[in-house]
Amino acid sequence: MNCIQKISQDIYWVGGNDRRLERFENMFPIPNGVCYNSYLIVDEKTALIDTVDVSISALFFDNITHVLNGRNLDYLIINHMEPDHCGNIEEIVKRYPSVRIVGNKKTFQFLEQFYDYDCKNNYLEINEGDKLSLGEHQLKFYYAPMVHWPEVMFTYEEKEKILFSADAFGTFGALSGNIFSDETDFNTVFLEEARRYYANIVGKYGGQVQSVLKKLSPFEIKMICPLHGPVWRKNLPFILEKYDYWSKYKPEKNGVVLVYASMYGNTENVMNVIASKLAFKGITDMRIYDVSKTHPSYIISDLWKYSHFIVGSPTYNMGLYYGMESLLRELEALQFQNRKVSIVGNYTWSCKSTAIMQEMLSKMKNIEIIGKPFELKSTMKREQEEALENLVDEFYQSII
Repeated sequence: MNCIQKISQDIYWVGGNDRRLERFENMFPIPNGVCYNSYLIVDEKTALIDTVDVSISALFFDNITHVLNGRNLDYLIINHMEPDHCGNIEEIVKRYPSVRIVGNKKTFQFLEQFYDYDCKNNYLEINEGDKLSLGEHQLKFYYAPMVHWPEVMFTYEEKEKILFSADAFGTFGALSGNIFSDETDFNTVFLEEARRYYANIVGKYGGQVQSVLKKLSPFEIKMICPLHGPVWRKNLPFILEKYDYWSKYKPEKNGVVLVYASMYGNTENVMNVIASKLAFKGITDMRIYDVSKTHPSYIISDLWKYSHFIVGSPTYNMGLYYGMESLLRELEALQFQNRKVSIVGNYTWSCKSTAIMQEMLSKMKNIEIIGKPFELKSTMKREQEEALENLVDEFYQSII
């Protein structure tokens, strides 16, 4: 049974949802599932823009068959070769042997890495700025390398001014019938997941995202069709502005994320005391995370959102507690930058955590360490209250 929606007179959404999948890329929790978007243009010629993950292949082909209504598929546009979007290329070629596969040189390199099926005779290699006429609809292609794979390109439909944006402007979460962002409570349902998707999937490539945003700036864009998440047809500046902030590594707002590792609750207690002191001073927007309980993708998302953070960790095996070390390494790999941070270290016989956290944070660009790191020996003592108060005050002054 097909499940399609029109996004304009001749363009159809032919994707689907997977609410059973527990982890995106077998790494990131997706409690609300994920959607795989694909779009089919019906004109004098027909063009399918990307395929979907093999998990929803049956629905996908029901959708395509229904929309084509006996017609041939003339073109398959490949904006992105990641398996959750290229999973049905081979089957498409088998069902429509004359289809032309439209991509760039790197697209076809990756296609041959994923598939043994020989379809070289179907290739239609394009370059930056090339056009493809479907009749009334004209497609123009623009490279978007490393957003977030090197072969990525965007397809711009000139008649209706629709940008097919590959993984850019996407989000975690399945769609619930409403495929347009303006039909959803986007801020409540999708915004946090859009940020988590960006920070963890695309976040490392902020410079490349900025380049693409500049490339798109002269265009009139009336609709953005990503490969995950809702389609944008209203209030496009909202999501474009978010991408501008996120890709510049600029916080969206002042606020504090407190992240700690704690084996027996002593480091956790100090972090709670710090949060209470900041609240007493009037700081109203804070998040506290235990690295052993919360998947790092959620912590990273909030670190992308807020201006300040505090890290606290015990020494472990003469090094840094593994969960905290993993989080900081991931932040470094994602090119995280432009934030202010304070440090809390804990130890019983030899303090290594403070120095390691300082060293790891110093490798990140424009990360300013506020105040003298606070160290406790196993538990905080009464005589340390003044030192902690001084750190909290310095940290508070850096926020206001």
